[in-house]
Amino acid sequence: MNSISTAAAAPAAVAAPAALTIPVTDRFRPEWHYTAERNWLNDPNGLVYLNGTYHLFYQHNPFGTDWGNMSWGHATSRDLLHWEEQPVAIACDEHEAIFSGSAVYDEHNTSGFGTADTSPLVAIYTSAYSDASPLAGRQAQSLAYSLDEGLTWTKHQGNPVLDRASADFRDPKVFWYDGAAGSYWVMAAVEAVQRQVVLYKSADLKAWEHLSTFGPANATGGVWECPDLFELSVDGDPEDRKWVLIVNINPGGVAGGSAGQYFLGAFDGVEFRSESTVTEGLQRDDLRMRDYRWLDWGRDYYAAVSFSNVPDGRRIMIGWMNNWDYAGSTPTAGWRSAMSLPREVSLGRVDGQVVLRQEAVDPFSGPASPSFQLGPQPLAHGTLELPVTAAVARVDVEFEPGTAASVGLVLKADGAERTLLTYDAAEGTLRLDRRESGNVGFHETFPSVETVAVPLREGRLRLRLYLDRCSVEVFAQDGLATITDLVFPAEASTALAVFAEGDGAHLAALAVVG
Repeated sequence: MNSISTAAAAPAAVAAPAALTIPVTDRFRPEWHYTAERNWLNDPNGLVYLNGTYHLFYQHNPFGTDWGNMSWGHATSRDLLHWEEQPVAIACDEHEAIFSGSAVYDEHNTSGFGTADTSPLVAIYTSAYSDASPLAGRQAQSLAYSLDEGLTWTKHQGNPVLDRASADFRDPKVFWYDGAAGSYWVMAAVEAVQRQVVLYKSADLKAWEHLSTFGPANATGGVWECPDLFELSVDGDPEDRKWVLIVNINPGGVAGGSAGQYFLGAFDGVEFRSESTVTEGLQRDDLRMRDYRWLDWGRDYYAAVSFSNVPDGRRIMIGWMNNWDYAGSTPTAGWRSAMSLPREVSLGRVDGQVVLRQEAVDPFSGPASPSFQLGPQPLAHGTLELPVTAAVARVDVEFEPGTAASVGLVLKADGAERTLLTYDAAEGTLRLDRRESGNVGFHETFPSVETVAVPLREGRLRLRLYLDRCSVEVFAQDGLATITDLVFPAEASTALAVFAEGDGAHLAALAVVG
């Protein structure tokens, strides 16, 4: 959960926040992606639903726009789209920084933190101990609890509850397991440098027993962080279910820097057995990177984890929309970093293979008519500029590339400034190119081109894009592949166009909402 591969300690003393004179609004502030009003945020933490409210906790520096003073920020929403920032939930102090973790609704008060009338919310977080602590340099798992639905929190006097005497043991994701092996809490955490997910069980969230260890496997080019483990049905069939293990990695992502990978398999309450492992052990090269399963093929979707306690068994994830390669340099004023749109994830079979499908919670859903649309028509060689602006919008488009070499969209354009989304018909790949997207000079690793293999379906390519003031999120073939990238265009860069290279392409449909 941190920007460093080893333990990062809390400051010896936490100073009061200085008055900020930097404006907290600028042209890059997203309309539909959560940001803290001020200062730094990164990993989503403690995602939990309770009594009609979604709680988003997150890594937060209450005192500045750079990483440090790690505490849990807090925001709430009734619909996953309109967020209200709350006071800092769990603050760092002279002994510990509050690193990533999870939160659960302890309905039956197994922890004993509740009362006869109130079941507690319990946060399970990583204590990153400072030099002032007797546990200096360690990372261990601790608890805090709330009896007022997350508004105020009390740290457990018996912290830490799980200590491996490790400098890199972090990011606990806890859930209730009910299966053949029994009924108990399960924790998935990481030994980050060893590239391992370690699983524990507990009856009361306080005393933990080791179950098993998974990894290293597949992508191992950076430390493992922010795991998640959950079960999903395949194509909605309750008799056909698989477990999904999320493992975020930094660096070593498929597009460079930080990213998230996933494994599919079985979990019997003790051990996760992967059915999708391609390579085992630490990898010495990246020759198999594109054979692994990635949550997102862009540069800016990291530390993604899911909500607990969501009704109807829905599995909804949020990621940090940034990359540790350049996160501390992004050109925003008074605030830094945003969350992705929430995504509902599911499993389906495509060409006989079980794959993860992602669908964004849509800010533009509802009865509103598209602000612009085109019906079926041939798409000639060249660029067709559209009479619509799209700074904040949803764009739905369906192409039939036919005999054309490529088809695509020009996004957030003005003069030479543009972001290109291109489908290469010969390669069967989708590329998002942000090298001319606006301000790309703030860090040498920011200009980039992201690529993912996307097979056509009956000769067609279906795309759904969400454009916000500093981001592009692409969902291809109904969410079978996604690309998420930050962009920092000029305010005037709002033009939209479609293009084809070569003849024989067809535009089946296009609609812009927003």
